[in-house]
Amino acid sequence: MTYDFDTPVDIRGTGSFQWDVLPAEYGVPGLLPFTIADMDFRSPPEVLEALQRRVAHGVFGYTDWRSTGFPEAVRDWYGLRYGLDIDPEALVHGPSVVNELAQLLRMWTEPGDGVVVHTPTYVGFIKALTGLGRSLRGVPVGDEEALERELARPDARVLLLCSPHNPTGRVWTEDELKGFVRLAEAHGVAVISDEIHSDLTHDGHRHIPWPAVAPAGSRWALITSAGKSFNLPGLTGAYGLIGEPEQRAEFVRRMENAEGLPAASVLSLTAHIAAYRHGAAWLDELRAYLAGNLRLLADGLDAAFPGAALYAPPQAGYLAWIDLRPLGVDDETLNAELVAREKVAVKPGGEYGTKGFVRVNLGCPRTKAERGVDALVRTLARLSA
Repeated sequence: MTYDFDTPVDIRGTGSFQWDVLPAEYGVPGLLPFTIADMDFRSPPEVLEALQRRVAHGVFGYTDWRSTGFPEAVRDWYGLRYGLDIDPEALVHGPSVVNELAQLLRMWTEPGDGVVVHTPTYVGFIKALTGLGRSLRGVPVGDEEALERELARPDARVLLLCSPHNPTGRVWTEDELKGFVRLAEAHGVAVISDEIHSDLTHDGHRHIPWPAVAPAGSRWALITSAGKSFNLPGLTGAYGLIGEPEQRAEFVRRMENAEGLPAASVLSLTAHIAAYRHGAAWLDELRAYLAGNLRLLADGLDAAFPGAALYAPPQAGYLAWIDLRPLGVDDETLNAELVAREKVAVKPGGEYGTKGFVRVNLGCPRTKAERGVDALVRTLARLSA
């Protein structure tokens, strides 16, 4: 490989949620985290070099994101990776994907309105919906009858997609997306598609951006960032596409006036542009490396628990969603045992609204993944004996 994903980077002491905050909360120094959805890898060297050049310039004044080459970099990325022709003028910008989501929910819903979401559900969705007083209507992934039933409720206003899905790693097919279109049209609901994991699809699976299937005149928004793909979340910064011009203008008005966000982070823009212009080769090697970590986990579980069908590698991303129910192991108990006896932490499924599962972040060097898999297998064998 051209790029080095094997060499560990010492992240402790940087204020990291995974490496500093979580061990302090558990009271376990030296805790090995497989939790928060960021990676342990340095960002691409091409991105780091662009940031270093920008820092060397030394002036970080208020910056108009439209005038930096950012919209054109996004346009070209979507053209090359997805064959989608997007209009740079249709882009909007915000400090984070969840911030953009919250703004759209304020525009398109009222307190108490229903927002339909596939379960298990990304924690950021849960926090945004409950924080804004909206009603989260959970529908199990793959249950089309339940999806239509919830969208048909009179107070349902939005179908909130995670595409690809977090935490299961599901990549929606074109037929599935067109089915969502039909249901949204039939029941008059808007669609918000969070596509932050879209660049991390694995071989055999193809991400289809929502604008590729959305009919003209429908109310929709795509919200995303390069943060997951190139490990940039600490730099903040997100963008989106909004289908209706008047809704786009309203979003911009609210963000720039009501929220006081007319400018964007200079370093975030620099990193995004460099990633989209020069990061494709790094990203493709990363995806292959992540697939190796995910296969390592699958092989370890299959060897230890043959026939149990606890886990299959996800179709996208670096998050493993493991079904503990065949072993009769509780997710909270497993995590507590991992922390206490192995100094390893994972995410219990109950945090995503689905007990009996755990989420494991394998966006890390192979040596760390091996230690985590070994600890997980040992602990599951002990708890299920």
